[in-house]
Amino acid sequence: MNLRHLIPIFDNSVSRWALEARVLRWLTLIWLFVGLIMLFSASYPVADANYQDGLYYIKRQLLWMLVGLIGFNIFANVPLRKILGLSPWLVILLLGLIIITLLPGLGKTDLGSARRLLGPVPIQPSELIKPFLVLQSARLFGQWERISWRIRLAWLGIFAFILLGILAQPNLSTTALCGMTIWLIALAGGLPYKYLGGTALSGVVLAVLSISLKEYQRKRVMSFLNPWADPTGDGYQLVQSLLAVGSGRTWGAGYGLSQQKLFYLPIQDTDFIFAVFAEEFGFIGSIVLLLMLALFATLGLIVALKAKNPVHRLVAIGVTILMVGQSLLHIGVATGSLPTTGLPLPMFSYGGNSMIASLLAAGLLIRVARESSEAEVVPLQRPLLQNGGKRRSL
Repeated sequence: MNLRHLIPIFDNSVSRWALEARVLRWLTLIWLFVGLIMLFSASYPVADANYQDGLYYIKRQLLWMLVGLIGFNIFANVPLRKILGLSPWLVILLLGLIIITLLPGLGKTDLGSARRLLGPVPIQPSELIKPFLVLQSARLFGQWERISWRIRLAWLGIFAFILLGILAQPNLSTTALCGMTIWLIALAGGLPYKYLGGTALSGVVLAVLSISLKEYQRKRVMSFLNPWADPTGDGYQLVQSLLAVGSGRTWGAGYGLSQQKLFYLPIQDTDFIFAVFAEEFGFIGSIVLLLMLALFATLGLIVALKAKNPVHRLVAIGVTILMVGQSLLHIGVATGSLPTTGLPLPMFSYGGNSMIASLLAAGLLIRVARESSEAEVVPLQRPLLQNGGKRRSL
């Protein structure tokens, strides 16, 4: 591997990339830059109050960003077949880490959920596994007709264990996102509808069962239906988020001038960062953000359509679903269109694991774009003169 791949952002081969790959790279970097300046605004008051350092969160996010950009550069430059070859081992490793988070004394509990591993470095395997789930799902469903039922059932079982492990943390929102991503990749891979229908029904039953058994999830659904019925209790988060979004009006209050982030809106640097964005940049800024997501989705679809390899095509579709789908779910929660969940906004929300996973996913899409659009040039060999002057090619 070339050492320049370890240098974030810098890559002197970019000028030779396909157009889609270059546009996706710039779009990712713009998305990352806007997310960082938004996180600075959203996190400063809380960081200053809790740590006497307004830059506490942004400094840590910058460190994680550098790690993520190294991975982004590597994924954008390493042949996809090599990354696909590593994906099953990384999925199994991260499944093991998900199980470890459930063990008493080994998982760190945040807001009632054991999602992280104890230790000096906060590792959240349910976030890190997302891009590798896309890779392995594409690998499985892109070769579905060529592999045996033994391999099919083995990997479907592993996927089920992953979803059940994340659900047991409990983390219903990430379980739903990962499950929908796998299901949509299978749909794009052309699996029979009888399998897809049964899986979708099982997922709905599992979600209803989880909501029925977990009181806090049930309260979230009820508060989503009418948050104003208990504006200081179960509906507090959504009410404050709606007040922030509505306060932005057309043009917004201005960068850094959000009032709801001043200890009214909970978790404003992660789960509700879009509400702060909407308050400061208004309806126009929100539309620009949605247009950026639409451009990313369009480019992802173009890359998928250009891909000749079915596995590569499914990787492009999976990354697009993951990045854009998670963003839309986050925005839906902040605007009261969906029940309150704990999904971060990719490259906006505070969190090193989410940052790394998002940049790795973007790097994968760029790699697919490069391999789909850049033809390999095969040099012509000089003919040899043999047998009395007759031309004979090598």
